[in-house]
Amino acid sequence: MVGEIIRICLELAGALALFMYGMQLTSDGIQRAAGDRLQRTVNFMTKNRFMSVFTGVLVTILIQSSSATTVMVVSFVNAGLLSLVQSIGVIMGANIGTTLTGWIVAAVGVKKFSIVALAVPIFGLGFFMSLMKKRGTTFTSYGVGLMGFALIFLGLEFLAKAIPDPTGDALLFLQSFSDKGWIATLVCVLVGTVFTMLINASSATIAITIGLAAKGIIDFPMAAAITLGANIGTTFDSFLVSLGANTNAKRAAWAHILFNVFGTIWVVLFLDPILRLVDWVTPGEITATTAGAHIAMLHTLFNALNTVVLFPFVRQYAALVSWLIKEKPGEAEARKKLAYSAGPVLDIPELNLVNARKEIGSMAGVARTMFSRFRADVKEQPSDIAAEVEWFRDEETYADRMQEELTHFLLEVSRQSPAEKTQANIQHLLRVVDELENITDSCMSLALLLERCRNKGLVLDKEELEALAPYTLIADEFLRFVEENAAKPISEAELALAAEFEQKLDDFRSSLKKKARKRLKAGADVKTELLFIDLVRHVEKIGDYAFSISESLREMR
Repeated sequence: MVGEIIRICLELAGALALFMYGMQLTSDGIQRAAGDRLQRTVNFMTKNRFMSVFTGVLVTILIQSSSATTVMVVSFVNAGLLSLVQSIGVIMGANIGTTLTGWIVAAVGVKKFSIVALAVPIFGLGFFMSLMKKRGTTFTSYGVGLMGFALIFLGLEFLAKAIPDPTGDALLFLQSFSDKGWIATLVCVLVGTVFTMLINASSATIAITIGLAAKGIIDFPMAAAITLGANIGTTFDSFLVSLGANTNAKRAAWAHILFNVFGTIWVVLFLDPILRLVDWVTPGEITATTAGAHIAMLHTLFNALNTVVLFPFVRQYAALVSWLIKEKPGEAEARKKLAYSAGPVLDIPELNLVNARKEIGSMAGVARTMFSRFRADVKEQPSDIAAEVEWFRDEETYADRMQEELTHFLLEVSRQSPAEKTQANIQHLLRVVDELENITDSCMSLALLLERCRNKGLVLDKEELEALAPYTLIADEFLRFVEENAAKPISEAELALAAEFEQKLDDFRSSLKKKARKRLKAGADVKTELLFIDLVRHVEKIGDYAFSISESLREMR
């Protein structure tokens, strides 16, 4: 008996590993091939709650992993790309999208032909596609996805063969356990939860459950309870990602956990009526050939009903989660430290760039805020110049940290073997980050010049201040343009507008320098005029950096 159990366990482990590896290959291949389209799909998440649910369904069907979708969602919430309400909608959709795998397994279970006959040629086609690198990264990635799809079929074939008929002593305890009523139900929910957490794949849990039910080893209520437990276990990934993230990301993760836990509780309480509903909706009596369809239908109805029940109350649900997960004191005011030093959260380069671009936009906002503060200080000198310079120094230090961590992050992404276009965009983004840091350095230098002006008793006369105002206004508008377009491609017309900004600054600089030299010839204070020329020079350099950023944005695709 012991030997029989060991043999069954080893065969199941091998078949399960093949199935899970196929799921991973399929997910990775499709995500890499459709990276840009997935990135654009993220933008739809911000439209409305209906679109959020649809996006969750679509993305999960495409990448064949609700865990990957929810991890992506929690990461985007952490980066500020999605609100809590939007993330809840996407999570609901992901729960529905993941039920497709159960239907695939159920369909394969009623096959009239050998899956191997289909899987082998698909794997061969995918393998040769993956070797044709000259056709482009997208083509080879689809090849990898096909290989994974074939391995899923092979894994299911071996899984069906590895599960023995319910005649051996090794499986008698499972059959006798089905008579335990509520105890059996709760234990099966726990088994489904723990097993899914361990193997990190609810689809694999459901595949095994369908296999056991098809062989008659477990009855439909036990299979249903394991399926419900798998829905709880699949939330473990989003929980792990939320560790160390900001409060909103934790709320998104717990919104996923509570959604599945509460859904499981009410379905377990009304399990008999729910099972009768499944029997009514699914054609035919429960037999070895229809058990898979019944389990897949239960999985679909569970997630669909949960979504229908909670969807009208998404905002109230978000408020409840916000009340349960309290924000830390001062977190709203404190800047978050960029969590890029440990490497990218996601496995897909194109989606990693979503987070990077969000932070680059924030860095552009820091640069413009610093320059706007300088303009205000020129107009009305601060009473405490030392405190004002300290503010600039803190902002500049923060910008330096952003540059360091964003550069590290982008370099990590470049090592993920991204598509050629993505690799080129990474280089452009690195240049943008460097130029933004140069702008903050120049803003710091401008603040130090104002401090020196105050400490040395130098006074800019009314004429000089009036001359600086329109000059700095042009630079401020240029920085506004950069902030609004940071890290996204711009058109030729927008580049022409950037060139116009720079030309205006160059012309203004020449004019202001000429006026300063005239004042020097007329006997004006040398130190004051040289300081004025330094101010003009640094503002002009900011324009140069902004135009360099614009050129990089134009070259992005």
